[in-house]
Amino acid sequence: MFAKKNTKGAATQIDSLIGKGTKIEGNIFFSGGLRVDGEICGKVIAESAPSTLMLSEHGVINGHVEVTYLVVNGSINGPVRAAEFLELQSKARVAGDVEYGMIEIQQGAVIEGRLLNQKADNLKTSEDGARKLEVVKGQKPEDKEPLAQLALE
Repeated sequence: MFAKKNTKGAATQIDSLIGKGTKIEGNIFFSGGLRVDGEICGKVIAESAPSTLMLSEHGVINGHVEVTYLVVNGSINGPVRAAEFLELQSKARVAGDVEYGMIEIQQGAVIEGRLLNQKADNLKTSEDGARKLEVVKGQKPEDKEPLAQLALE
């Protein structure tokens, strides 16, 4: 319905739109692509992969966000999990812990919380100095140690 450029392997189109001036109270579960120009008070969770969430500079999400690919230029108040790729554009504001596979942060973006690299968190250094992937079944995000804490302004 709403075509978009392919962002680092993200879903190639936006299937749903929450327009500017629209306010939704409650959890949203979606598949494919979702663009948010309005306000959501509740969780925004992708039910299938790959999934893309685009939050415009007018968009606001007050709640947990969990998707494959995330592009933010608005505000998120809550924890964020972008399994593959997270792009924080210049007007992005995130108040909450951020888990990501890969991240791109533009100048002006603000993060108030911990940055947790999902791939690096699963890497362990062996005695010979080599980094090896170690996946721990059942490990929860809150069980991981943060790699960095940033409050960019």
